[in-house]
Amino acid sequence: MFIDQISVFVENKQGALKDILKILADGKIDLRAISIADTSDFGILRMIVPNPDGALELFRSKGVTASKTQVTGCKLSDTPGSLYHVLNTLHDAGISVEYVYAFITRKDEDAYVILRVEDNDAAQKTLLAAGHSLIDPHDLYGI
Repeated sequence: MFIDQISVFVENKQGALKDILKILADGKIDLRAISIADTSDFGILRMIVPNPDGALELFRSKGVTASKTQVTGCKLSDTPGSLYHVLNTLHDAGISVEYVYAFITRKDEDAYVILRVEDNDAAQKTLLAAGHSLIDPHDLYGI
């Protein structure tokens, strides 16, 4: 039940992010979640889209450096401490988290979090065993 995330390298200059998002807009690809981390020279734009393979192909056809990574999605209560409990579950199992970003949905009262971990299989088994809910990729893409 992995989620495909698209990562795009974006030059850290005015208008670069806008240009990347225009490619998605022109390709009629909607965003479900987005995160960007930057350095002085470039940023890494991470996104969840309903058609990850189509977005990847579109970016590559425009000469944009992009890749697809499998991540884990966890559905949690939109209450204080919920993310802590998910991260603590992974920590107690010895699973390292590389990065995380979260978003809420219009569908329900829950929050969704995307986790990049060192071992998706182990993370998902651990989270399920601890009673956490995972996000089905089809549900996420359909938001």
